[in-house]
Amino acid sequence: MTRVGITGHRGLDHGTTTLVDAAIRQALRRYAGSPLVGVTCLADGADSLFGQAVLDRGGRLEVIVPAAEYRDALPAEHHDSYDRLLAQAGAVHRLDFVASTAEAHLAASLRMLAMVTELLAVWDGQPARGYGGTADVVAAARARSVPVHVLWPAGAVRT
Repeated sequence: MTRVGITGHRGLDHGTTTLVDAAIRQALRRYAGSPLVGVTCLADGADSLFGQAVLDRGGRLEVIVPAAEYRDALPAEHHDSYDRLLAQAGAVHRLDFVASTAEAHLAASLRMLAMVTELLAVWDGQPARGYGGTADVVAAARARSVPVHVLWPAGAVRT
């Protein structure tokens, strides 16, 4: 069984969302013929695209909820998608944080890294814009010898 995690940018525009979704689905093809578990926090952007792609290929979804107030801190337009994907998760791991802070998000990412054998990173290669961002998660994965597959399709832009 292959356990794959995701980290990546949020707030993607429509064109980049389409490109990233295709790149994630292409990356998941490497696991054909093997049971797949996808581990994600289901944030808007790369996380939720990954979650849906894992389910679409018949995989199992595990969700890490960083904080009790996490959903409320996500964009309102993402709530329906978050709720739908969370309801389809085979397992939900809730951390003890209340507030949805950068510290809670990084703790969730570190928990995810402890649960996976590989990491997909939807990352433009730039430094994190804040504590616990995608670049920090990639660095943590590499420090833990978790293989990282960077996905940043041609034409993608970070807003």
